Parts: sequence; C-alpha cells; structure tokens
Amino acid sequence: MNITVNDALRSYIDPLTIDEYTALERSLLAEGCRDALVLWGDVLIDGHNRYAICHQHGIAFQTVQNASFGSIDDVMLWMIDNHLARRSVSDFQRGVLALRKKEIVATRQRRQLQDAPAGAPASPPVGAPIAPPIATRDDVARLAGISTNTITQIEKIQKAATPELVNAVRAGTISINAAAAVATLPAAEQVAAVAGGKKELQQAAKQVRELKAGTRTPRASAPASETSEPESLQARVAELTAENAALTDRIVMLTAALEEARRAA
Repeated sequence: MNITVNDALRSYIDPLTIDEYTALERSLLAEGCRDALVLWGDVLIDGHNRYAICHQHGIAFQTVQNASFGSIDDVMLWMIDNHLARRSVSDFQRGVLALRKKEIVATRQRRQLQDAPAGAPASPPVGAPIAPPIATRDDVARLAGISTNTITQIEKIQKAATPELVNAVRAGTISINAAAAVATLPAAEQVAAVAGGKKELQQAAKQVRELKAGTRTPRASAPASETSEPESLQARVAELTAENAALTDRIVMLTAALEEARRAA
C-alpha cells in the first residue's frame, strides 16, 4: 500500500514524549493496531505515530478513506480542528495551530474575493467547510483556548526563535513566556542557551528581562513643593512645638525671678 506522509501535515502533531511513544509502541506490539489510519487519497491525515511504529515493526494495520475534502487546505483545517479538540495538546501547539488556521482561512478568503466576478459576493467552493473569520489576536486566542498575551508571545517565538529554541518550547524545557524573552537574543546565544539546558535557558530569560527593565525610562520626579508638602508641614509643626516649649520655659524662669524679687523686698 502506497501511503504518503506530508511533512506539513505531520508538523501539526505535537511530538510524543519518549515515555508516551514507548507506551504506544508497547501497546501496538501487544494488541496490534486496532484503530484504522485515516487517508485522503494516499495522504496520511491521522495516525502518524501509529503508522511509524507499525511500519518499523511490520505490524498490520487498516486504513479508511475520508473523501470529503476538496483541497489540501480542507485537510489542514480538519487536522487543526481535530487536534485543538484534544486536551493533551500543549498551549504552545494550540497557539501555533490556531495561528495556522487564521492564515489558511485568510488566504482562502482572499482567493475567493479574487476569483469572484466583479460585483458578485464571493462564496466558498462547493463542499468546502464554512470557516468563521479569524481576524484578531482575540479571535485566535478564543480558538486556541489560551490568553491573547500567550498568542502574542507565540508570534514572537515564531518570528525570531531558532529551531533549537522552538524544539525546547515544544518539549516543555522552557515556558512560552521565557522562550519569547530568549528569542530576542542573537541566534548563536539562543542555541548556546538551549545547549546549556533548562537552568541556562531560565538564566538567559532572566537576564533579558532585567536588561529590558533597566532600559525603561524612570518616571520623572515631581517638584519638591509637590512631593515634600507633608514633610514640610511636619517640620513646621515640630518647629512651632519647639518654640512653644522655649516660651514656656522662659515664662517659668521670669515667674521664678519675680517671685524671688518679691520676697527680697
């Protein structure tokens, strides 16, 4: 059977951990491949890990065709929705998938507008799923089930991170927030941080944040007359209190002197 593995489609799948892959391999060796692999023509669209293990060990498997797709874009959208529905997908991968769906939907809509006759509203191809517009980061965040800030950080990682740093995020070695900070470093420094392991990545992210905080312009100090008014009032009260005490002492001294003079007379 001729089965084609599309690398673009396979990239939509979060790689299994060593333990997860080992558990799946053990299950297939013991029980066989009970779930059919899903194909679109000869293109594998579901069951990539099972296919790899079955192919490696010569385990028999079944296939089923999904002929409902009109284009590879339809397949991609189906795979994205299929993976977003799984709780096991990481936040990073959820964001990547949602951003990819936004790109596919936007490209499709632009193509429909270009192909539509002048003055006629564009309509999706027959059989194509009708996808709602995904225009903003908020739309992407809702689709992915993560925060808008996390989507922004994932976009930074996609734009500037080296493949080594992206793999570290996928593996959970570094958080999305920290990876977005490390991605601002030159490529060589990113690679060196990844090679140093989790602690080195955390230290690199910390240094980037501290450097960023140090370059912020501090808030201008308010005029002394505005900031020290409470202190000035306290000082004036203390000054008047001291003067009052001095006057009290003076009165006591004068009273004592008058009393002494009266007795002498």
